[in-house]
Amino acid sequence: MNRQFLLNARPVGDIKQTDFKMIETAMPEPGADEVLVQVQYLAVEPAMRGWMENRADYVAPLEIGDLMRGWGAGKVIESNNARYPVGTIVSGSFGWQEYVVSDGKTIPLQAVPEGVETPASMGVLGITGMTAYFGMLHIGKPVAGDTVLVSGAAGATGSVAGQLARIAGARVVGMAGTKEKCDWLTEELGYDAAINYREEDVAAAVKQHCPDGINVYYDNVGGEILDIALARIATNARVVICGGISRYNLTGEIPGPKNYFNLVFRRARMEGFICGDYASQFGEAVEVLSGYLKSGELKHRETILDGFENTPEALKSLFSGSNMGKQLVRVAD
Repeated sequence: MNRQFLLNARPVGDIKQTDFKMIETAMPEPGADEVLVQVQYLAVEPAMRGWMENRADYVAPLEIGDLMRGWGAGKVIESNNARYPVGTIVSGSFGWQEYVVSDGKTIPLQAVPEGVETPASMGVLGITGMTAYFGMLHIGKPVAGDTVLVSGAAGATGSVAGQLARIAGARVVGMAGTKEKCDWLTEELGYDAAINYREEDVAAAVKQHCPDGINVYYDNVGGEILDIALARIATNARVVICGGISRYNLTGEIPGPKNYFNLVFRRARMEGFICGDYASQFGEAVEVLSGYLKSGELKHRETILDGFENTPEALKSLFSGSNMGKQLVRVAD
């Protein structure tokens, strides 16, 4: 049997287990030019909360009863396609299910690079890695001597974005919600400083660690933190709007930045982006990031929850901030 999770209800406030419905369907069988993939890992993203809502966005919303959308990686266990022999590890938009059939086009398949562990491929070489790469390097454009501030810095995207800024020669300050996460940023990832936003006066800490202002702010949270960062931007700063996890579960009117006009005073730029707009350049990013992984310049961590049935719980955990690095679900060994 093939277990799947379907969208069962639109979320109101925090995501609930009852927003999902797990069903069992017949095992899919590969046809001509198709392969059968046994999913080994599923990735969860904060953006999934938006896909579950009934609103058009950069992608069409899920309908009630739809298979939950999501990225996965797994092993080809049956193959009628010479490009993907049995044993090949591939990734793609598999959705929340244990088995998937594809000819490599209906669901585009990407072979995991040789020598790269599957969990790493889901984070650093997956959608979050692509998001960090293009957001930081193509929009933020840090250079040697810049001060870069990253919110959500211990998450899947923030942890990679900050390291890319460090590799570019910038001075990097990260924000995270626990001492353990802050220590990871400074002691392992090479951040110059870390701010514990749960325990410190964030505005005072930003002023302390960014005394000459912020040249690049990579925003993953929005809300009050965005206001604090905008108050400290330097002349010609670049503010990269990547995510807004502080607002995803809010109901009612969503507050915007109060001091956006500082962009005018500092002749600065604030820009949002969608990772998929850079799809034609993903090959470039994978090559660069793979090189940093192999050289040891880029480090990663995954938080892995075992069991397909726990996939909704893994998504819920993103909004409590319990994960470090990429949040994955191990579906099969």
